[in-house]
Amino acid sequence: MGAAQYWFDSHDGLRLHSLVYAGPAATAPVLLCLHGLMRNGRDFEDLAPRLAQRYRVIVPDVRGRGLSARDPQFNNYQLPVYIKDTLVLLSGLGATRVSIIGTSMGGLMAMLLAAMQPGLVTGVVLNDVGPELDPAGIERIRGYAGKTPAVRNWAEAIAQVRSVYGSVWPDLSEAGWEKLVRRGYRANAQGIPEVDADPLIREPLRDNQTAAPDLWPLWGALARIPVLAIRGEHSDLLSAATLARMQRKPATTALTVANRGHAPLLDEPGCVAAIEAFLAALPGAAH
Repeated sequence: MGAAQYWFDSHDGLRLHSLVYAGPAATAPVLLCLHGLMRNGRDFEDLAPRLAQRYRVIVPDVRGRGLSARDPQFNNYQLPVYIKDTLVLLSGLGATRVSIIGTSMGGLMAMLLAAMQPGLVTGVVLNDVGPELDPAGIERIRGYAGKTPAVRNWAEAIAQVRSVYGSVWPDLSEAGWEKLVRRGYRANAQGIPEVDADPLIREPLRDNQTAAPDLWPLWGALARIPVLAIRGEHSDLLSAATLARMQRKPATTALTVANRGHAPLLDEPGCVAAIEAFLAALPGAAH
C-alpha cells in the first residue's frame, strides 16, 4: 500500500516531512511511527505498509532528519520541540486519537505525548526504551551521534555501519545490512552517501538532562494506557531491571527479542506478531 508525502510548517517555520498511508478507510484508526535519534522515517518502510492494511499510518521525519529541514538553531533538537512538531502534524491531519510505535528517541516522544495529552494516545509500543535509560547506552550514543566519518561510496558506508553495529544485529544478511544503511544514509549531490541527519543533533546531548531524562514521574500517568515494551536481549539502553519495573504498571506487556542489542529492527517475526496482536486489542482498533 503506497504512501503520500505530507509537508507542513512547524511553529517556528521549518518545513517538515511525513509519509501518510491512507489505510483501508477514512475511519481507520491512526498509528504514528516515530524513529530513533539519528534515524528517519524510512526505518518503517516495511512495517508501515503492512500495518496500513488496517490503520492510517503516519510516519514523520523528525526535524533535522530525512527530508525534513535541518534546524539552524541546534538547541531545538530536543524532545519538547519534537513534541510541538508532532502535535502540529497530527492537528493538520485531523488525527485526534492515535496509537504510537516509538523506537528509542521515538519511544521517549511517545511517553511524553501520552502523559501530556492523555486523550490523544490509545496505546504505545516502546522499542528498546523506557522511563529510565542505562548510562552505558547513553555514553555509546554520545560517542557516535553526529561524528560518523565521511565515506566515499555505499560499500564503505555499509562497512562503517557493520563495524559499529555488528553486535547489535549479529545475524543480519548482506542484503539486510545494505537495506539498513540505505535507510540511514542518503546520497548527496555528488552521489556520495551521508548520514541522513544533521550532525548537530549531537550538541544538546552534552546535557545529561536532555540526553537521559528521568521519565519515571510520568510513567504513572500512563497507568491506563496499554504499553507493549520491546527490549533487545543485549540492549545497553534499556536494562532488564528497568523492563521488569515497567511491567509493574497495569496493561504493560513485555517482549525480549533474541540476538538483538539496541534496538530491534521490528522486522523480527516475534516483533511483528506481537505488535499486530497488541494493536488489534486496543480500544477502537480495526479487526
